[in-house]
Amino acid sequence: MHDISVEQKILSKNDELAGENRELLTSKKIFSINMVSSPGSGKTSIIEKTLPYLKERIKIAVIEGDLQTDLDAQRVAKYGIPVKQITTGKACHLDAHNIHHVLPWVMEQDGIGLLIIENVGNMVCPAEYDLGEDMMITVMSTTEGDDKPLKYPAIFSSADVLLLNKTDLAPYTDFNIERAKENALRINPYLKIFETSCRTGAGIKEWSDFLAQTALNGHGKI
Repeated sequence: MHDISVEQKILSKNDELAGENRELLTSKKIFSINMVSSPGSGKTSIIEKTLPYLKERIKIAVIEGDLQTDLDAQRVAKYGIPVKQITTGKACHLDAHNIHHVLPWVMEQDGIGLLIIENVGNMVCPAEYDLGEDMMITVMSTTEGDDKPLKYPAIFSSADVLLLNKTDLAPYTDFNIERAKENALRINPYLKIFETSCRTGAGIKEWSDFLAQTALNGHGKI
């Protein structure tokens, strides 16, 4: 019971800070997304492929979360986008406090309309921690099992969008795209699903157009 009580207090404090983050971002008309997945699903590659479609339509800032190194932040910086790295050490997820600490940097950037947060690669912990985002994006690749939504339901039930990535590799694996979509929709029937490949570019424009339209119609500004 003691462990449960401590966890409840931690999550309660996180939710309180997440509410403050959301209120601040909304007041500044910044639409925010939280990208979650297992390691290696292609979150950073998707961001890299998405940026060219978006950067002329809406001003973007990116927060990168990793256990160690700023390698992903370096990749994003090549596109001329403001990016801030958060290294969590041993923590397997970002939390609202991490984002709260970085928001002053976001506010220093001129005219940001979209904040992209790439969470630490993990299929369990990030689902429990609200960051104050407007939309959670779960990324799943065809190099994983198509039963993953059934095995890790929280990260799919919490998501608004599912990106089924690395579709170009599906013919070389036992991954069944239709079965994966069915499994995901069993967990969350409201998921909007895009099939993407960063290697071929398939689905990237459709996903990017959706994100731009959602951000601009939500809080974003050109």
